[in-house]
Amino acid sequence: MPNTKWSNPVEVGFAHKGSQVVLGPFDALICLMDTWPDLRGPRYVAARSFCRAALDGRKSPEEAREVFISAAKEAKLQAH
Repeated sequence: MPNTKWSNPVEVGFAHKGSQVVLGPFDALICLMDTWPDLRGPRYVAARSFCRAALDGRKSPEEAREVFISAAKEAKLQAH
């Protein structure tokens, strides 16, 4: 379900690319795979997993949002 949206979008600031508004799990997955500075942290891995699960209906979009924000903190990115 690529059109699943979060109740509140998340704006993530990247040093090399400016900020990006992430609207839901699908956008988050693309952001994690294409723009993320560190592809190894445990929260990064969890965020990818939760976003995929939200798209499959196994997790709620809001659960994926919380884990995505946690991954941003792990990567020392500003997310709000």
